Amino acid sequence: MSTTEHISVMRDRCIELLAPGIEISANPVVIDATLGFGGHTEALLRKFPNVIVIGIDRDAEALERVKARLSEFSDRLLTSHNVFDQITSVAHSFGYSKVAGILFDLGVSSMQLDQSERGFSYSHDAPLDMRMDRSQGQTASHILNTYEPGELVRILRIYGEEKFATRIVESIVKNRAIAPLNSTVQLATLVKEAIPAATRRTGGNPAKRTFQALRIEANDELGAINRAIPQALDLLSVGARLVVMSFQSLEDRIVKDFFTQASTSGTPRDLPVEIPELAAKFSLVFKGSQTPSARELEENSRSASVRLRAIERVAA
Repeated sequence: MSTTEHISVMRDRCIELLAPGIEISANPVVIDATLGFGGHTEALLRKFPNVIVIGIDRDAEALERVKARLSEFSDRLLTSHNVFDQITSVAHSFGYSKVAGILFDLGVSSMQLDQSERGFSYSHDAPLDMRMDRSQGQTASHILNTYEPGELVRILRIYGEEKFATRIVESIVKNRAIAPLNSTVQLATLVKEAIPAATRRTGGNPAKRTFQALRIEANDELGAINRAIPQALDLLSVGARLVVMSFQSLEDRIVKDFFTQASTSGTPRDLPVEIPELAAKFSLVFKGSQTPSARELEENSRSASVRLRAIERVAA
């Protein structure tokens, strides 16, 4: 397995952003909604000796590994095998209704990418699985072989932002009529051949967008984000922060919209004074999104597409 999994994206910046909410709390609890390898959580546990971290992950295998790796913190690390859209019920199950900070690191984890048998990568031949939780849900293979052509086109266009979706789906339908599509390399080759030759010369592997679209559909990633962010905002104590890292524009757009809505006053713009009951209960920690430093980009190529946003609860 590759060592790239050990490099947590924008780790120090995330800890710095979460710190104010932790420091004002006597008994701080932070939720790492996407525990993964546990790099961000480990940094929090080392920096703040009194912090308790609730780590959520839909990948049972990842949870077992991180619990073993961070066993020295077993008294301060609570874990839950769940999708992060269950964040409220997870917090309540451990006895917490408010927390001092929440972190989301969206998208597929480095560990999952590096496990070729999981089917996330088009670089290695493997079954077309792509489920983050292999104990349940539909595989990418099931989607490819059973969905109606129109639905496949919609998925590739919206989730993959693939302009050649129709051509790719025509090829998928033709090939699956002969035999089921079950191989990552088979799919990657099919996509490459369906795209005009001139287009293949730029923009990296032409299968990237199709694989992204199937992964999002298989795991209902955007639906989970839409359900989770409002819950996360409700869980924050006054002074606590929600920090979210997105790795593609569809995720970032959802986060941006929720943050904008939460930090916008409900007072009509033409009124000269703020109506207290309609004042925004949240404030953006900084405008827009932040990206990694040049040094981090050099050390960790997987951080290239990240966009980080942060919001703070300023009123109950």
